[in-house]
Amino acid sequence: MAEGRGEIPPQPPLHFSLPPASKRPCLRPAPRGPGPGPGPGFPNPRFQCPESLLDCAAKAVAEKWAFERVEERFERIPEPVQRRIVYWSFPRNEREICMYSSFQCRGAGEDEGLPFRRGIRLLESGCVENVLQVGFHLSGTVTEPASGSEPETTHKVAISFDRCKITSVTCGCGNRDIFYCAHVVALSLYRIRKPDQVKLRLPISETLFQMNRDQLQKFVQYLITAHHTEVLPTAQKLADEILSSNSEINQVHGAPDPTAGASIDDDNCWHLDEEQVREQVKQFLSQGGYYGSGKQLNSMFAKVREMLRMRDSNGARMLTLITEQFMADPRLSLWRQQGTGMTDKCRQLWDELGALWVCIVLNPHCKSEEKSGWLRQLKKWSDMDVCPLEDGNYGSELSHVDTFLLEWAGSETEVDLRTVFTRAMEACDLHWQDSHLQRIISSDFYMSPSYQREGESLLFNQQGLPLWLDHVPTACARVDALRSHGYPREALRLAVAIINTLRLQQQRQLDIYKHQKKELLQRGVTTTTNLEGWVGHPLDPIGCLFETLTETCRLEDDNSLFRHMLPDSEPKPPVYHHVPVWGSPDGGESYLALALEVALMGMGQQRVMPEGLYAQDKVCRNEEQIVARLQEMELDEVLVQTLRKQAVLLLEGGPFSGLGEVIHRESVPMHTFAKYLFTALLPHDADLAYKIGLRAMRLPVLESTAPSGDVGHPHHGISIVPSRYPRWFTLGHLESQQCELASTMLTAAKGDMLRLRTVLEAIQKNIHSSSLIFKLAQDAFKIATPAENPPDITLLNVALELGLQVMRMTLSTLNWRRREMVRWLVTCATEVGLRALVSILQSWYTLFTPTEATSIVAATVMSHNTILRLSLDYPQREELASCARTLALQCAMKDPQNCALSALTLCEKDHIAFETAYQIVIDAASTGMTYSQLFTIARYMEHRGYPLRAFKLASLAMTHLNLAYNQDTHPAINDVLWACALSHSLGKNELAAIIPLVVKSVHCATVLSDILRRCTMTAPGLAGIPGRRNSGKLMSTDKAPLRQLLDATISAYINTTHSRLTHISPRHYGEFIEFLSKARETFLLAQDGHIQFAQFIDNLKQIYKGKKKLMMLVRERFG
Repeated sequence: MAEGRGEIPPQPPLHFSLPPASKRPCLRPAPRGPGPGPGPGFPNPRFQCPESLLDCAAKAVAEKWAFERVEERFERIPEPVQRRIVYWSFPRNEREICMYSSFQCRGAGEDEGLPFRRGIRLLESGCVENVLQVGFHLSGTVTEPASGSEPETTHKVAISFDRCKITSVTCGCGNRDIFYCAHVVALSLYRIRKPDQVKLRLPISETLFQMNRDQLQKFVQYLITAHHTEVLPTAQKLADEILSSNSEINQVHGAPDPTAGASIDDDNCWHLDEEQVREQVKQFLSQGGYYGSGKQLNSMFAKVREMLRMRDSNGARMLTLITEQFMADPRLSLWRQQGTGMTDKCRQLWDELGALWVCIVLNPHCKSEEKSGWLRQLKKWSDMDVCPLEDGNYGSELSHVDTFLLEWAGSETEVDLRTVFTRAMEACDLHWQDSHLQRIISSDFYMSPSYQREGESLLFNQQGLPLWLDHVPTACARVDALRSHGYPREALRLAVAIINTLRLQQQRQLDIYKHQKKELLQRGVTTTTNLEGWVGHPLDPIGCLFETLTETCRLEDDNSLFRHMLPDSEPKPPVYHHVPVWGSPDGGESYLALALEVALMGMGQQRVMPEGLYAQDKVCRNEEQIVARLQEMELDEVLVQTLRKQAVLLLEGGPFSGLGEVIHRESVPMHTFAKYLFTALLPHDADLAYKIGLRAMRLPVLESTAPSGDVGHPHHGISIVPSRYPRWFTLGHLESQQCELASTMLTAAKGDMLRLRTVLEAIQKNIHSSSLIFKLAQDAFKIATPAENPPDITLLNVALELGLQVMRMTLSTLNWRRREMVRWLVTCATEVGLRALVSILQSWYTLFTPTEATSIVAATVMSHNTILRLSLDYPQREELASCARTLALQCAMKDPQNCALSALTLCEKDHIAFETAYQIVIDAASTGMTYSQLFTIARYMEHRGYPLRAFKLASLAMTHLNLAYNQDTHPAINDVLWACALSHSLGKNELAAIIPLVVKSVHCATVLSDILRRCTMTAPGLAGIPGRRNSGKLMSTDKAPLRQLLDATISAYINTTHSRLTHISPRHYGEFIEFLSKARETFLLAQDGHIQFAQFIDNLKQIYKGKKKLMMLVRERFG
């Protein structure tokens, strides 16, 4: 738009069809005569000369008029005029060639493989030759140099153009892609950069008109001869038709000329291969949500925006082709049938698609018939069953509110489901004819007269600056549309008006809150909130305003012309500078400060958490994107003042601000936003930074008390949220952000006890996840104990207190990290000092289970490393040991099964405590302890030199044991053998005492025979108990106590034999015979053992005579 004028210049209409190469009939001859050759296209800037009137007129006509219209309008066109029109009809801007030969529209670095870069390289290497322009047709050859195994190749290139747009391209390389190949780029740039070196001819029809009959015949015959293999059949066919008086060709006046330019009826748009667009989009979609394909599709969306910004009608055309392929994606029906949501990457692509359509239909100069056509197409897509919904769900997944409305209104009522195209369809009803809106976007100095500035106005604020009272996302969509269609100045003007409106709204909300403050603070809760938040909104209003305002403040480097299309490299962070707001009364505001202010206002808006996983995830993602953009700003004094002012307003904003004193229970938390504010404000205003951080720590949705609420005020733009049970799918992420905010404040408060205490209280009040509190404790501990400096005791105490809170929270719940947490707490307490260790030992029952207290806490505290770490003297060591022993005895009393052994170990050095622990074990042995626990303690007693106590415990363990006949691999067998060996070593009396217990508890023949064998191999009493005499004689199996063991063993063999024979299979016969052999060895230990065994075998033969094969084996072995 021309600066200073109040209207936006009309743009050519958008069309969707691809124009064919021009073949309009050429009838009227042009006058002949000498004319000047092609003049300079781009004069040397050092010797600027004014263009001739002819060139000025020819440039304007060549850009706007089809050549056919020129021919119709003027009866006689001098040849010099024709030449200048033809000359100026070729595109003049290299950026347009770049746009059609590359994907990316912004980036950094260089990629030599891109067609545009390759085309420049070919041009600069002198690879473009034989360039000829005939009318509106450019041709030439481009030689591709040899590389590696590829030989040198030459490609013929042909380009048709009209009204400064390339309308068709052909290249011998056979390139099949959306964009132009490097050879087309090289030829186009040759024509732009070296117009004087291009041979220029008028359209071929003009040349033919100058020939007489003989010349024409010679021309045709030479042409056929030069290309007879290609054109002879066509030439003969045309000759036959011309000679036939009734042929169709003779019914048309004139003949087509591909070099004569476009027809009046032809669409004037750049060449775009529709089939290739469809194929590439289909290919990218078929690759799923992979990074590469998603990146390519985003690049195509960026290309659409670039085309819109250049006011190129192919933008809408390309978006239509993309949308058709998106709607044809077979995964849509599959997702719908399975009831599963699409991936986040796909959802983001659909969101961008919907937002682009809003931009398309909000084109300020869109004709009504075009908008009607788009509305029909959008409605057709929206009505399809597979069309994705705006909230990311499918039709079967209604929100809680929608389900309630259906049930309340009756089953016949239908909820109007919003698709990704609904907002674009609604935008079709918007127009730009409002006179106030037109004045806003048309002038930087549109203000109300000073005498009208008293009182309230819907059009201006008290400073006389214009307002635009509209639904904020819709108003921002207008800004995005203006910016996207190449009207950045107009977009800025409307953005400033919207911000002035938001400022006024914020001030009025503050006034409302002041009247309700006392009542709200007494209640402590509110139901007042915004149902539609600006952050995470499908139209991204805050992001749109921020980008619009900062775009004009961005400093570009010198290489930005070609950098914009280079992908796959790290983008440089933008560098901003202050640009004064055009038309600002005092001239004190800058667009950069406005961008910061509107971002803070949007992020601080108090809004209810939306329903659905995708909508909630989008809120978090959009918030992080805005914060990332804010962090790219270098805060100077002006921006710090803006930051401070807006932070104070947000703190005072009551229920209208997410950082107000009273908010709705289901408000979107401000943790991420507050972390940015805290970090940015801390160097400049620490008190304000901590106020923000501490206020934002809350997470009301996790509080147990539901709000009673106050009455909302819809006439002030506030809504009442229906009562519902919240489903916060992103709660884990939000809690982690809460933890990050707390960690940031803890780190900043290091060394400041007062601030640390305040932050600690906020953490204990608001964070409800034990794992996150544990993470905070670990972070604080790490910061408080730097490797090369002394520890910070204030922060260490905070870490310890957080750790103690974690212990209390997880004491009665299952947590897989509990053991790690306990070990860490002991480490932290050790760093704090002796008093911390004594404290956790004395209050163990509120922090640890008995097992943890004895096996981890007390054991670690009493370790040699801990004593060395603390450098304790003797009284301190004794104090610590006394606490540990007291803990051990208390734990043994409470949980003797799991703590008795640890208690005994901890009390070893104190006789009284050790005896007490031993008595606890004896008392608990008959009721609450298992044989394995008793055996373990018994072995410990033997190891410590208490064999008689070990024997007593082993005897108690035997009373709890029951070993069946077939449990010959039972884990307790080793304990039984150890107990019998212990008894045997103590003497005959102890052995006689334990054998009845063994006989009663063990029924496995092989185990009993093993015990019997061991007892007969050596004499009893080898332990050498003081006061006892060892006889040194081997014990006989015919006398007590071994006689009882022998009888029990023989009986066990007999019973086991019958049990095994009940279900024996032939493959176990050999094993059974070996079993009988071992039985015979035991039988023979008795005096009449051979007789008993013979009788036993005879009984087997009689009872199991049906098992002939087995009995035959028995006879072979045993007779």
